[in-house]
Amino acid sequence: MRFVFRYSFIFLLPFLLPTIGAAAWWTSVERPASWRSADWGSSGLLSKQRDKDQPTIYIMAARTGGFKGAFAVHSWIVIKREDQDGYDRYDKLGWGSPIRKNNYAADAYWYSNKPSIIAKITGEEAKRLIPKVENAISAYRYSNAGDYTIWPGPNSNTFVADVLRNVPELNASLPPNAVGKDYLGDDTWFMRTSNNSDTYINLGGYIGFAFGRTVGFELQFMGQTIGLDIQKPAIKLPAFGRLELSKDAAL
Repeated sequence: MRFVFRYSFIFLLPFLLPTIGAAAWWTSVERPASWRSADWGSSGLLSKQRDKDQPTIYIMAARTGGFKGAFAVHSWIVIKREDQDGYDRYDKLGWGSPIRKNNYAADAYWYSNKPSIIAKITGEEAKRLIPKVENAISAYRYSNAGDYTIWPGPNSNTFVADVLRNVPELNASLPPNAVGKDYLGDDTWFMRTSNNSDTYINLGGYIGFAFGRTVGFELQFMGQTIGLDIQKPAIKLPAFGRLELSKDAAL
């Protein structure tokens, strides 16, 4: 029994320490008292991107509201076609019709938290992939009213992660604090991408691991992730997110 406790503690420690640290940091961050007083307007982030005349796909994320913002981000997908001046934004939300199109500005603050660009695909590659992304959005199986569970999933991050797994050519993965990204489904514990680049094994969003070219190596526990990104060098930390190891990592 002592043996089991000791090694369980060793396994949990890398998850607990960053999570406790993030909770302590979050208590010092000024944030709105409720969603009513939060800023949901455009952050101006996409106005700085030079994509006016070319098709583009963005994967974006921002910390969520309340105390859970210490541990989790909300993610969404943004698409711009070649002949389109504006953007189309796709989120999964926990109220009403889950998959929302253009419910907010493409680069809007989320609960007053500034978004970041997780991945950007432009030009001919984006033009080729936009139909595949839209098909994956349409085919998402948890897209009905009531198909939302904040934890362990399916939630907003489950939706985006599912699109990324079904369109592996996007070559992108969500940050380690995108709680719900590891949820594969109630009846699924194993998935390999169609191009065999990545393998995912997870039990109900509670515990699992993933490895491959895009995700690197991840250990997943209770919605949080610890791991290493080889392709875009970074350490993946629970609650905090990515610790970039390359100055060229930022978009």
